[in-house]
Amino acid sequence: MEFEPIAGALGAEVAGLDLTAPLDDDARTELRGALATHQVLFFRDQPMSAQNHRDLAHVFGETQPHPAYPTVDGYPELSILEVTPDAPPKIDTWHTDMTFMERPPLGSILHGKIIPPAGGDTLFASLGRAFDTLSEATRRMVDGLVAEHSFAYGFRHSLAEPGGQERLGATVRANPPRQHPVVRRHPVTGRRVLYVNPLFTTRIVGLRESESRGLLELLYDHIKTPEHTCRFRWRPESVAIWDNRATWHRPVNDFWPGLRRMQRITIAGDVPR
Repeated sequence: MEFEPIAGALGAEVAGLDLTAPLDDDARTELRGALATHQVLFFRDQPMSAQNHRDLAHVFGETQPHPAYPTVDGYPELSILEVTPDAPPKIDTWHTDMTFMERPPLGSILHGKIIPPAGGDTLFASLGRAFDTLSEATRRMVDGLVAEHSFAYGFRHSLAEPGGQERLGATVRANPPRQHPVVRRHPVTGRRVLYVNPLFTTRIVGLRESESRGLLELLYDHIKTPEHTCRFRWRPESVAIWDNRATWHRPVNDFWPGLRRMQRITIAGDVPR
């Protein structure tokens, strides 16, 4: 297995591993360590089946379904993310997946099935590098603060669509707002990372609305500094595995009205601390 970094802050392309074959204990251990180190791993030419996809997720932990997307037949934890000429992309915001949960995911594995000839890249940002490059005064200010995260806020546009309340109302009720530390420690590396995002974070608890909004915008602008990021260009049968405890990501929706189909599985995580 070889790891070639693609940017200074995070990201490595992996060679020498067939994700359609069973992985031995050494390969599993190496992959888990590499994800914690590089934060996002990329693979090329991996024609995984749904079962391969599920087996790969189990290298890192148990899987969990996403409450808002259609799934692959027989694999309720395997979400279908599809954009068509009649169904434009809905999310173009930097985010960490599902921070509205008490136990947000450890990570996700995204498999490119139908890829447009150009466009549709995915951007990633390192929340550890972002914390490290804050001024000492700002690090002291944010460390110890708590932020609120909300499913209803993140999916507010879908909820406002015709039938949105009927389709997602039960999910809203099952996922009340949650509070997580603004700065969490990565459970494997111990690294401190910023743990807020513009899709799901609604406010910083205990601050005035204007203070909360201003501080969050400062952190968001800082996190997406180009030196904290990497960019991945998809090809059919490419795979990305990202550490959801330590990264942001966002799609670049410059291919629509083209067609793109991805399949994603989510790995269960822990309570941020």
